[in-house]
Amino acid sequence: MPGPALSTMWAQQQRFDADFSAFARIAQAAGYTGIEVSHSTDAGGLEALLHSGGLPVPSLHAPCPLMPARGGGRNSALNLASTDEEERAEAVEHHHRTIDYAARCGAHYVVVHLGGLPRPLDEETELRSLFNIGLIATARAASTAAAARQHRARAVGPHLAAARRSLAELVAAAARHGVVIGLENRLHFHEIPSAAETADLLAEYSRSEAGYWHDTGHAEVQHRLGLINAPETLARLAPLLVGCHLHDVRGIVDHRAPGNGDVNWGYIAAALPPDVPRTLEIDQREPEPLLARAIGVLRDAGILGETAQA
Repeated sequence: MPGPALSTMWAQQQRFDADFSAFARIAQAAGYTGIEVSHSTDAGGLEALLHSGGLPVPSLHAPCPLMPARGGGRNSALNLASTDEEERAEAVEHHHRTIDYAARCGAHYVVVHLGGLPRPLDEETELRSLFNIGLIATARAASTAAAARQHRARAVGPHLAAARRSLAELVAAAARHGVVIGLENRLHFHEIPSAAETADLLAEYSRSEAGYWHDTGHAEVQHRLGLINAPETLARLAPLLVGCHLHDVRGIVDHRAPGNGDVNWGYIAAALPPDVPRTLEIDQREPEPLLARAIGVLRDAGILGETAQA
């Protein structure tokens, strides 16, 4: 029985500048059946992948292609949850471009970061410091995590409202092309959505319009900082899943190739529906041989079947 689409993101390297389609050939040789195009991919790289004639592109990670923002910086830094309407509208505009690319290349999913508060919480910064010096399992860390939850709860309201407007606009645009929005859980606690916010935001949509895109590394890091319970979060949101990013974690450093960290894959295998697409989101600095090895690691963990289809 064919399994779900098995894609990879591992391409933002100087050696691909002259021939970005070479990444597609490497991924295919490693055993992948598709590519999820990263929001770090510029227009030239995106066009090269779409014309490579190799692997299909089941999903795009918005906002791609990578472009300058009008006020300076990159479009990936624009905040879909900004209370500055000009910034929010520009962020939506760049995501619309990604949706248009998805329609053009036949991608079924666009993965979205829905923004957040303007800056990281000081409490999370402290938790990361406590983890790194071996004090995360202390009363001080528990108190700091509680303070982070309170801080976020007080501040998130206006940004969550802006994020809701952005999501509605993106779903409407994507639905016209039969593209599904995948709402991703985030690495940092100030970002939107939380698990409860995810369920609330997606309650308005069918899974053919929008759903949850689970990122294993993001959830694991937040779990290790004492901010969420990753197994409970995934079990709660599993009925809303439309896709996932799979990567390993060492300490609180994510985007390691599966097998190059210490994530407990058991609870993930138990929760993932068999038909949702899987993307291995592996940091570009991970050694190339780990691309192929990661597939075996996840197959042994019960997360991948014997075969996969795009």
